[in-house]
Amino acid sequence: MSRAGGTEVARYVGNHPFFAGVAGTLVAVAMAGLTLLTLSSGRADALDHARETAQNLVSIISTDLERNVEIYDLSLEAMVDGARDPGTWTLPSGLRRAVLFDRATTAAYLGGAYVLGPDGRVLASQNDEIDASVSLGDRDYFLVHQRNPVAGLYLSHPYRSRLRDGKLSIGLTRRINEADGRFGGVALLAIRIEYFQHLLDRINTGELGSVFIVMDDGTLLARKPFSSRDIGSSIARSPTFQVMAAHDSGSYIAISAVDGVRRMFIYARVPGTPLIAAVAPSVDEVLAPWRRRSTIVGVLTLAFGAVFVMVSWLLAFALRDKSRAQAALMRLAATDPLTGLSNRRVLDKRLDEEWRRARRSGQSLSALFIDIDHFKHFNDVYGHASGDEALTAVAECISATVLRPVDLVARFGGEEFAVILPDTAAEGALNVAEQIRSKVQSLRVVHHDGEVIAVTVSIGCATCVPADGANALDLLAAADRQLYAAKAAGRNRVSSAVSAKSSMAQDPSR
Repeated sequence: MSRAGGTEVARYVGNHPFFAGVAGTLVAVAMAGLTLLTLSSGRADALDHARETAQNLVSIISTDLERNVEIYDLSLEAMVDGARDPGTWTLPSGLRRAVLFDRATTAAYLGGAYVLGPDGRVLASQNDEIDASVSLGDRDYFLVHQRNPVAGLYLSHPYRSRLRDGKLSIGLTRRINEADGRFGGVALLAIRIEYFQHLLDRINTGELGSVFIVMDDGTLLARKPFSSRDIGSSIARSPTFQVMAAHDSGSYIAISAVDGVRRMFIYARVPGTPLIAAVAPSVDEVLAPWRRRSTIVGVLTLAFGAVFVMVSWLLAFALRDKSRAQAALMRLAATDPLTGLSNRRVLDKRLDEEWRRARRSGQSLSALFIDIDHFKHFNDVYGHASGDEALTAVAECISATVLRPVDLVARFGGEEFAVILPDTAAEGALNVAEQIRSKVQSLRVVHHDGEVIAVTVSIGCATCVPADGANALDLLAAADRQLYAAKAAGRNRVSSAVSAKSSMAQDPSR
């Protein structure tokens, strides 16, 4: 900004002091708004980062489940192939176990491997322990394969094992067909439920976060934080699960139906399985670092903003007081302190302005010169206090008579007053002068020892239409000469003259 531009701005602010306060407030609000936008962006970034991290965790869980299910399935296919070979059942028990269950021995968290006959009883087991009294024909995995020849790989719901002292497991099964296609039994791998829980225990989701594996019908297989009563329960009616059931993957924020914690749920279906893996960090924990930073930044922003606004308004009030003081000084510089009328400086300036304006417009300009009669003698007899009282009373009479906003009443000096009457002809000026004289004469305002003393004035009037080469002071000098004429004629009277460089105005009645 140039120096001139800076000066203009300073002048504008000086003339409009509250601009500084309003501008400072707007700047503070804008700064607070930008800070809020930044904090809002930081909140979105925190949620996005948590979502991305959770998606990576879901991907790890899903990949692990998919890989292990594939390994289990390879073992099941080997068991099915061995069970369909009639020669397998003629082998010694040890060799038959090796043929049927050799691949199954490498499976992690395997609770047991079994070949079930068409009646649901165990024909062979990995550990060679067969309880002929136990039938598994009522299990869901058995019934599915019995009724559906093309069921393929099936993951059962959690169950208490009848062969392993009631341990909680899920079954991975495949159908065994006879040579003619008839149902010949089921190949079963019993996977300990601890496998799923162990997989989740490695995931850190914070104190209030959750991670779980659920079947696509809502059956919960594992959950962290762990609760044994939740395993095997159904969350199918939970609104949070219904969103998962409707899509292959996604994310959303909701309140958990299990513990009422508001979480961000990120989920994905495990390919080739009825399983859904989900990671759900707590929204409060995700946003906790952001909230701490936001609190500090917000408090500092509000504090600095409040200080900025306060300083701006202090400056505004200071500028206002300065402007008022300057205006008061200007009024004092332009005002006579005793009478409250304009002083000689204002008189000279306005006379010059009205002279030039009248010269441009061709209108009449009149001036009155007023003097209090015998004022020196008045002061000598009654004192200066009474003299000041007389001056004030006369000033009030003049002001009460000259009412137009364009007119000017000024104290010329001592007991002398001057009146400038723009666009006023000689008769109009004479009429105003007579009103002033009469008003002063009738208003007895000076009191001395209970005595009411009359005060009178003599007035000189001059009128002209300004012309090139003339001087504004000539008009005032002409009025002064008429004043002396009025005094010479006996005082308490008005004397009027039209200047030689003048013409009568169009409005003789003013």
